[in-house]
Amino acid sequence: MRLVNLVFAAMTALSAWTASAETRLVMVEQAGCIYCARWDADIAPVWPKTEAGQRAPLRRVDLHDLPDDIDFASRPRLTPTFVITVDGVEKGRMEGYAGDEFFWVNIERLIELAAPEVETEGG
Repeated sequence: MRLVNLVFAAMTALSAWTASAETRLVMVEQAGCIYCARWDADIAPVWPKTEAGQRAPLRRVDLHDLPDDIDFASRPRLTPTFVITVDGVEKGRMEGYAGDEFFWVNIERLIELAAPEVETEGG
């Protein structure tokens, strides 16, 4: 019984740690990028209102001034590049913007792979 309690406590602590991980959608952009502008028109207004936007709030960064607090798997070269980060570490990437349908299908898949939802009690 003691082992079961220990395992349960460890799983609860791991779930709490996973739930507190900060997931972000990092948009790497640059001035004059027409595909960034298309994304801004198509997606940006609704992003924060969606489930995906709630799970991965948007952070914008400039291609030519990448921040030090993001651990990119490799340096982004194209804009827009969409990077899913968990606690500042890249977990998935999508390069370019080919329209809203392609974006939604792929970004939701990337978020789920990078930061699966933690099931809570009763749900």
